[in-house]
Amino acid sequence: MERIREFELSREYLEFLKASIEEGDVEGLRQSIDGANEADVASLLDELEMEEALYVLRVLESEFAADVLIELDEEPQFRIVQAMESDELAGLLDRIESDDAVDILHQLVVKDREDVISHLQEKEKAGHIMELLRYEEGSAGALMAKEFIKANLNWTVVQTIDEIRRQAENVEKIYSIYVVDNKENLLGRVALKKIILGSANTKIKDIFEEDIIAVPTYMDEEEIAEIMRKYDLEALPVVNAKNKLVGRITVDDVLDVIREQAEEDMQAMTGISDDVEESDSVFRLSKARLPWLMIGIFGGLMGARIIGVFNDGLSKYIQLASFIPLITATGGNVGIQSSSLVVQSLAAKSVFAESIGRRFAKVLLVAVLNGIVLGAIVFGTVVFVYGNEVKFGIVVGFALFSVVLLASFMGTVTPIVLDKFGINPAMASGPFITTANDLLGLAVYFLVAMMLLNL
Repeated sequence: MERIREFELSREYLEFLKASIEEGDVEGLRQSIDGANEADVASLLDELEMEEALYVLRVLESEFAADVLIELDEEPQFRIVQAMESDELAGLLDRIESDDAVDILHQLVVKDREDVISHLQEKEKAGHIMELLRYEEGSAGALMAKEFIKANLNWTVVQTIDEIRRQAENVEKIYSIYVVDNKENLLGRVALKKIILGSANTKIKDIFEEDIIAVPTYMDEEEIAEIMRKYDLEALPVVNAKNKLVGRITVDDVLDVIREQAEEDMQAMTGISDDVEESDSVFRLSKARLPWLMIGIFGGLMGARIIGVFNDGLSKYIQLASFIPLITATGGNVGIQSSSLVVQSLAAKSVFAESIGRRFAKVLLVAVLNGIVLGAIVFGTVVFVYGNEVKFGIVVGFALFSVVLLASFMGTVTPIVLDKFGINPAMASGPFITTANDLLGLAVYFLVAMMLLNL
């Protein structure tokens, strides 16, 4: 290459990177990436073809390449991991913490996974990985890392500092020093500040804090995320059934859980059934979207059927057709508003949450107030636009009031019922609730018209 460019996360640098790969300019490529953040490099590799991304990883320094591999998006990471030789992948996994290594190994079939583990140079890490693979995905055991700093209750400050130096070689970030007894039972933690300021012969048992939050290996990752959010924790120790310290969960792992859950809820609310990204294949994107779109089509056909039943009434009172969009749109909006609030409260459960009875009472009062206001506005508008059609104004206003009440009830009860059955309640905020409220709104509208207009 004519000149070596400094790393910059831009389209221009991406072109430079591709040209360097094509020309085999290894030294220029290394120097241009030197000092870059691994997350930025991963963003660039996400834009490359698999062979190009793999080439870049192979020319980078191993420890940095391992960090970049962790930061890659799921799809490019999967393709690269599948293309690597077992010993090559093992060389990178030797340089990252056990929980990240397990996340990567989960992308391989069991045979290939075991082959990679057999090539790991650090046998202690291989044992940690084998242990973590036994835990169910989504649990604290699967989320935790086996690398952490611990100190025995009876150690002195000098002994503890020596042990910290030894253990810290395998720990990327030190948040807490966990205190254990001779049987590895978790007793508490000690702050680094106290160790640094303590005299050489001070015993850990004299300066450690017993007040510590720990989670069992079987706890669900969403509960862990809520605990760390609530108590503003950077790390959580994990214990087994006998209260023995077996690992720790750090805040970066929990952030990934929160992000994944938010994406899952967003996709559920918009009617996407699978975990997909924009970069996925056309077939996969279509497959993820079609189920709820088909439900929407079914709902539309049912709506057409309901309107067809009342064709005679519509022919006598053609103005009824003008307000069908108003009824369906209002019902859908009210339902989504109600369900979104319920989904939000379910996602942040509290021991002080209102009972279902009080919740429904509040929803009813809000719906009544909103229904009265909206119904009155529509009644006044209809009477003003259509002259002295007071009875028709009452029909539309009362129908809208009824739809608001019904949609509020549906929007509240649906996510609660889904949550009770273990189904993601965010699904209630998408096409499901909209389609259901459209059908119910049309039925209510025409039934009110039949009764008040003698159709």
